[in-house]
Amino acid sequence: MQAHDGLYIDGAWRPAKAAEKIEDIDPATGDLVGTVPAGGEEDVSAAVGAARAALPSWAATPPAERAALLGRLHDVLKDRHQEIAETVTAELGSPLGFSKMVHASVPVAVCGSYAKLAAEYPFEEQIGNSRVFHEPVGVVGAITPWNYPLHQIVAKGAPAFAAGCTMVLKPAEDTPLVAQLFAEAVHEAGFPAGVFNLVTGLGPVAGQALAAHEGVDLVSFTGSTAVGRSIGAAAGGSVKRVALELGGKSANVILPGADLTQAVKKGVANVMANSGQTCSAWTRMLVHSGEYDEAVRIAAEAVGKYLPGDPKEESTRLGPVVNAKQHSRVTGFIAKGVEEGAEVVAGGPEAPEGYEGGCYVRPTVFRDVTPEMTIAQEEIFGPVLSILKYEDVDDAVRIANDSVYGLAGAVWAKDEEEAVAFARRLETGQVDINGGRFNPLAPFGGYKQSGVGRELGPHGLGEYLQTKSLQF
Repeated sequence: MQAHDGLYIDGAWRPAKAAEKIEDIDPATGDLVGTVPAGGEEDVSAAVGAARAALPSWAATPPAERAALLGRLHDVLKDRHQEIAETVTAELGSPLGFSKMVHASVPVAVCGSYAKLAAEYPFEEQIGNSRVFHEPVGVVGAITPWNYPLHQIVAKGAPAFAAGCTMVLKPAEDTPLVAQLFAEAVHEAGFPAGVFNLVTGLGPVAGQALAAHEGVDLVSFTGSTAVGRSIGAAAGGSVKRVALELGGKSANVILPGADLTQAVKKGVANVMANSGQTCSAWTRMLVHSGEYDEAVRIAAEAVGKYLPGDPKEESTRLGPVVNAKQHSRVTGFIAKGVEEGAEVVAGGPEAPEGYEGGCYVRPTVFRDVTPEMTIAQEEIFGPVLSILKYEDVDDAVRIANDSVYGLAGAVWAKDEEEAVAFARRLETGQVDINGGRFNPLAPFGGYKQSGVGRELGPHGLGEYLQTKSLQF
């Protein structure tokens, strides 16, 4: 797609007040993909003003009509599936096959789920002598990340629209074109002007302005815990609601008796997907001491199938990380792991042979990782797996919970009830049992420093509603 030299505000593309531009770079080649405006505080204020003006009419629109518009948006996104995939591949470096299967398909499914929920959700209920109304919270400021760029936009936009909220979106600087594509889709679907507004810009400028703006009623942010703290502080000045989906350091616990080969191979695949740039990735694999050496062997062999390649080729399984800064961060963590005494059994900090020019990281597996090591505590956000040893179930629970994060996790066991009993002891927002599949209707969000609030399904819709009770 061609980049728009403007911002989408009040139903039209208009020039930014600020003259600065953001360069969109292909991380595989270093080539320029496009440029977009770096919107500033004035642009954010114009977008918030449009959203506020559109709010009364949109909030009063019957849920069935909002559902119908979401259904049309679903259809437009579905029709543009190939274009979405190619855009994400160019901006993010995600292999085209993964872009089609996940980056383009999951947002379509999520949008479809909210088209259905908008029509069925109980926006009014009777509790004793009270009628309780679930009303839109108002204007939403959405700040989204680059790692799953369209999914995160839809996971905020679709429930906000279903609830009757209007929105201003500030997408990640590294993936602005797929955000522009979403704005095109909203326009094509026929949403009223001002319901959705897009301001591309830098986080410390446009993002902070949006979070602090007194015309915004709810800030929904997905990104690092460090930035989440500053977003929360900026939003707190005007006592607005905040939803934060932040970092993770999820444990993949393989209990004795589980299918070791399947659990390890699936665990490696989970960490390597999207070049490890997944907040919920199972980056700590916990294995019983009696099976540890075999698990390390299986993991080292399995990771060998994730060969770096051209992301535009559908057969490629591992693309680059998003940019040079991220490349430096990930390779720095790998070097830190070696420095602290962990052993590299696959990969390492050096560039993959033949791919020295792009932002490629060798898929890396560490053994002899102990819980206090940096690579076992910090979110690396790259294709790096740490394998830790435990002695018994209580020890596994202790190690798994030894983290400031609590976003996701996995448990593998021969007996499902044993796995469930273990999962109930984990301090984390979601757990996959024996490779359980992603459910777009299940709540997604974390405990501890992994965030506040939930996305997806009815729980995600509830984030964009406030309650009013009438007593009779």
